[in-house]
Amino acid sequence: MSAQVTTPRAQRPPAARRARRSSAPARGRRQRETRAAMLFLAPDAIGLLIFVALPMVLSVVLGFFWIDGFGNFDFIGVDNYVRMAQDPQFLNSAVVTLIYLVTLVPLIFVTGLGLALLVQQKFPAVGLIRSALFMPYVVSIVVVAMVWQFMLTDRTGVIASVLAWIRLDGISFLGDPRYALGTVIVVTIWLQMGYYMIIFLAGLQDIPAELYEAARIDGAGPWARFRRITLPLLAPTSFFVLLTSMVAVVTGGLDMIFVLTSGGPANSTSLLIFYIYQQAFLFGDLGYAAAIGSVLVAILLIISAAMFVVTRGGRFTHDD
Repeated sequence: MSAQVTTPRAQRPPAARRARRSSAPARGRRQRETRAAMLFLAPDAIGLLIFVALPMVLSVVLGFFWIDGFGNFDFIGVDNYVRMAQDPQFLNSAVVTLIYLVTLVPLIFVTGLGLALLVQQKFPAVGLIRSALFMPYVVSIVVVAMVWQFMLTDRTGVIASVLAWIRLDGISFLGDPRYALGTVIVVTIWLQMGYYMIIFLAGLQDIPAELYEAARIDGAGPWARFRRITLPLLAPTSFFVLLTSMVAVVTGGLDMIFVLTSGGPANSTSLLIFYIYQQAFLFGDLGYAAAIGSVLVAILLIISAAMFVVTRGGRFTHDD
């Protein structure tokens, strides 16, 4: 019968004692880094809680009430949501928003990436060109929309005059339902492409140049390098651009639509965000506007969650 031999604490191997002594400072350093990270994140987290999360919850609650904006309210249950399903103008705005989203987000992605690929090259005045492309983004949306409205005015606008000079007059870009939404999309791309160009440019500059040199040595052409190196390594940047542009397109089109078309002509540019504004501030039906807003937020959350699941948060395909 053999007796179990135990090693006294004082007789433990020196390596074990050194491992215990070295792990304690490491744990303390990780705890300090965690506390520092939480302190840095706290201001943004508090702001998101107060100005984003709380209004989202409040819009869901208000959607179950009739509110006239003068302090009068009444609980009506799901009547606002039933009305929404039967409201032809809501359905029209939802279709317009879907067309606007599906068209604009890919165009912003392609335009931003294309400009970034161009301005990352070394040529004279490249810094000036980058600044010029980014400049529209820092200008007020209202100012941009007013300038474009002036240029697109029928018969007297700059663009109408140029088209008349080449015998293409008679096109009403903002007054014809066939062209109004497309015109708003073009103006929005012109406004936002510089911002997303900068985002893509930052992602391109993080890709090691050695990868391209190795690909050239192996005989890879420009398209192969772009497909095998640039696109895969831009996956996190591409995910960020798609997610932020989607949210910006759906929730940030009010100013542009309000100045350029006011939802017309024939409601052809009436986005959901503009319809919410109409119900809340023109018709005074705050409860119905809150219900539409809560549905819009829910749709955005579902799409965002699906993007996170499908792309794994924009991570590289070879990550585990």
